[in-house]
Amino acid sequence: MYAKCLVGLALLAMTGYAEAAKPAATDNAGSSGPVSAKTAFWQMYKQAYTWAKDVVPLKLESKELPGVKNEAGKAGMWSATFGSSTKHQVVVITYAVAAHAPDIYKGNNVGSPVPWGGPTRDVMPFQTSDFVIDSDAAYKTAQADADAWLKKHPDKQATFSWATIPRSFLRLSGTSCGATTNPATRHL
Repeated sequence: MYAKCLVGLALLAMTGYAEAAKPAATDNAGSSGPVSAKTAFWQMYKQAYTWAKDVVPLKLESKELPGVKNEAGKAGMWSATFGSSTKHQVVVITYAVAAHAPDIYKGNNVGSPVPWGGPTRDVMPFQTSDFVIDSDAAYKTAQADADAWLKKHPDKQATFSWATIPRSFLRLSGTSCGATTNPATRHL
């Protein structure tokens, strides 16, 4: 009787171990090509919301991922900065469509939180409802304006960045939101 119980417990423990060893299925497990800003942003936002319920997005940027070509407004890796007023911290979360050793992991990678004093004139959150146009649509629109420049500079890649820019910065720099010296680079 004692031996049967011991064998039963051992089988139960091994079954539990085998279940725990299976990799968890995630929403981002199937993608190996570049993704749009909205796709990556919502994956990172869900992770940030588990970190803090009052999370606010501060910045979203496209990044380069070795082995994945950024094209047509999509990128292999995105980085987002989120802040929490109640925690007085910010955290950077990256989303990558593939792993690249030693420090890029597939899916979300949450950085260490750092102290933050909350929104200031220079660092303002943006509303998720403002994020209406996706990066691939923005690229198509910008491509029409920058087609001649892109043909002259085929080695240049468009980068995408979303952040709230204070009005005083715009007045001082003499630029308008989204305009740069490189017409292939546009802000979402």
